Amino acid sequence: MSQCRVPRFSVETLIQQYTHLQLVHNSVLGPYKGGLRFHPTVDEGVLKFLGFEQIFKNALTGLPMGGGKGGSDFDPKGKSEAEVRRFCQSFMTELFRYLHPSTDVPAGDIGVGGREIGYMYGTYKRLSNRHGEAILTGKSLLFGGSPFRPEATGYGLVYITKLAVEKKLNRSLEGMRCAISGSGNVAQYAAEKLLSYGAKVVTVSDSNGVLVFDEGMTKEDFDMILECKNVNRERLSSLKGKVSGKYTAGETPWSVNVPVDIALPCATQNELDEDGAAMLLKKGVLAVCEGANLPTTLKGQETIRSNPDIIYMPGKAANAGGVSVSGLEMSQNAQRLTWEPHEVDEKLHKTMSNIYALMEKHSNGGNLEDGANRAGFVKVATAMKELGWIL
Repeated sequence: MSQCRVPRFSVETLIQQYTHLQLVHNSVLGPYKGGLRFHPTVDEGVLKFLGFEQIFKNALTGLPMGGGKGGSDFDPKGKSEAEVRRFCQSFMTELFRYLHPSTDVPAGDIGVGGREIGYMYGTYKRLSNRHGEAILTGKSLLFGGSPFRPEATGYGLVYITKLAVEKKLNRSLEGMRCAISGSGNVAQYAAEKLLSYGAKVVTVSDSNGVLVFDEGMTKEDFDMILECKNVNRERLSSLKGKVSGKYTAGETPWSVNVPVDIALPCATQNELDEDGAAMLLKKGVLAVCEGANLPTTLKGQETIRSNPDIIYMPGKAANAGGVSVSGLEMSQNAQRLTWEPHEVDEKLHKTMSNIYALMEKHSNGGNLEDGANRAGFVKVATAMKELGWIL
């Protein structure tokens, strides 16, 4: 069912202690597609489970993309701009020979944003003398990126959450208290879209602590968080006394005592454990919609499922907006076109609506989680059978 490629090599003296991994999993529906992650926790096991999940997430989008994952245990935090640039260049010096628009097209993930994609794409162009190719997505608009790609995962998460709340609860997002974990790309744009719908964003976090907004985040708070994370590249603790929220070190959105209607884990894998899930149930949570890849532990999932009235949407469905627009970026590159932002947003809306419809169709009277798992698996398995890869 899968193919694996795990090159391991040394690079320049500055970064030769890091392991570089690019794992590919399944190409039955199209070229391998998934994010590159730069984080100390990255190893072959992490990339295998992320790549496996990516196969079924990409299948749900309806776009011709296989699944894969890659990255390194290099940690960009605390590194200078020059150190990050040199690492990205060395990483791509080895990876570039495996990439092609019809073979393997990575995107960004934790630790890999527009800056890192730019450095890697510049190295690819220098080494290959090929220009305008969709061998990376999440690129700058200056060299082939898609409008709306940075916003896509966070916005898509809120679009599909809004559908679930309206259809399952017969309610509006307006006034709902939404707890977000993380403060990176996904969390930022999820918060922005929630604010536009009149929801109350009550938490954001990073690996050191959590900001709690008892009355909901304000637009001014949001702008300061963007500056903190995207411009100054600082920790949320630097916002103590500057925003309306209270910062608590060593806590998460799932451990602090704040009322929550909707939980949106948007940070990393295995962040919402059994205790955190139990705390959410005590708070009367109505929905858990995953904005990260597998953010809920197995015990956490079991705890959430113990109350069948809670909406639970797994990341393979709820955070598929990002890879959907990555697929659209590939289409734009192939046509040598750049669509208008409203066109991409309309396609993202449609994709998330289609994913929700697939979950309902395949739920067989059960829940959305079952529907997502069945829909993705059936599509991949059927394609493999039709290609003669399985009996």
